Amino acid sequence: MTRGQKWTKYKGSPYFPATVLLFILAAAAGLFAGSYTYAMANPTPHRIPAAVVSLQETARGKAFVTGMDEALDASLDVHRYDTAAEAREALEEQEVFAIVRPSRAGVALDVAGASGAAVAQLLGESAVKVGGELKVPVSVTDVKPLQKGDPRGLALFYISLAAVIIGFVGSIQLSVHARSLIPLERIAFTIAYSMLGAFSIAAVVDWLLGAVDLPFAESWAILAFTMFTSGMVFTMFNTLMGRWAMLPTWGLMVILGNPSSGGAVSWPLLPSLLGHIGRWLPPGASVNAQHTAVYYQGHQRIFPFLVLAAWSLVSCTVFWVWRHRHPGGRDHMPQHAAAAG
Repeated sequence: MTRGQKWTKYKGSPYFPATVLLFILAAAAGLFAGSYTYAMANPTPHRIPAAVVSLQETARGKAFVTGMDEALDASLDVHRYDTAAEAREALEEQEVFAIVRPSRAGVALDVAGASGAAVAQLLGESAVKVGGELKVPVSVTDVKPLQKGDPRGLALFYISLAAVIIGFVGSIQLSVHARSLIPLERIAFTIAYSMLGAFSIAAVVDWLLGAVDLPFAESWAILAFTMFTSGMVFTMFNTLMGRWAMLPTWGLMVILGNPSSGGAVSWPLLPSLLGHIGRWLPPGASVNAQHTAVYYQGHQRIFPFLVLAAWSLVSCTVFWVWRHRHPGGRDHMPQHAAAAG
């Protein structure tokens, strides 16, 4: 047997894909650990928007703001406002993460724990340190505290993570156990398990565990939209890449999307590139929408929903246009299964 014949025989055996998977899984393990460690192990400030109210009109105010910027390694992005009301509105719109304003005794710092516990803690500690150095009394108040059942602000990240992972795992299971579904049926069942799965997530976290008081209908809708988007993204890749669809799905949603979502580590503390990318991916959009729904009611933004809608639309369009390439459907049923029907 020639070398070429041996190679052809090996490629046709189960050992070839198994060997390929050895290297793919090893690389995936390293990428998984590396992406989460890179994003979350040592969060450092890169750009923290902060509102400053009438402080820089005085020498002491200028010195305090300068000291804060130095303490944060020049990462303080100062937005000046004439009144405290204007600054508070900016905080409600999540344009800033803190408000620095004059007080009777010295300086007052209003932080928003809901915008990121680590960011609020960092700002508070830096303000107290700078105040001590300048001999300026500083009072720190959390005007947007996290809920008691979620003191580190991770619950919203976890429920979004559940929606993302169960979303594409559900699509995988449909491909395995309901392979003969035609395109419209596959989309319909993706919607169905997304609605039920999202209800289950919200009910367990809110009603059963009481970890977070969710605006139930809105949170349910966001989770369902996230789960559907994740499921259709896998379906899109399954249409384009067949059995290897898990690779780009896992890379996009888990290795890149979840660490950059701003759920576990707030965007100001993420590496700059991840902070920008995360907003445009489904996990980041889900966390963003859920975070606003829970802690900034009445200030919901359209952008995260547009991101989810764009990913869903592209995925559904690719699946529909190239549906003949999808490994499922009646036309792809094995002959014995078709005969049994």
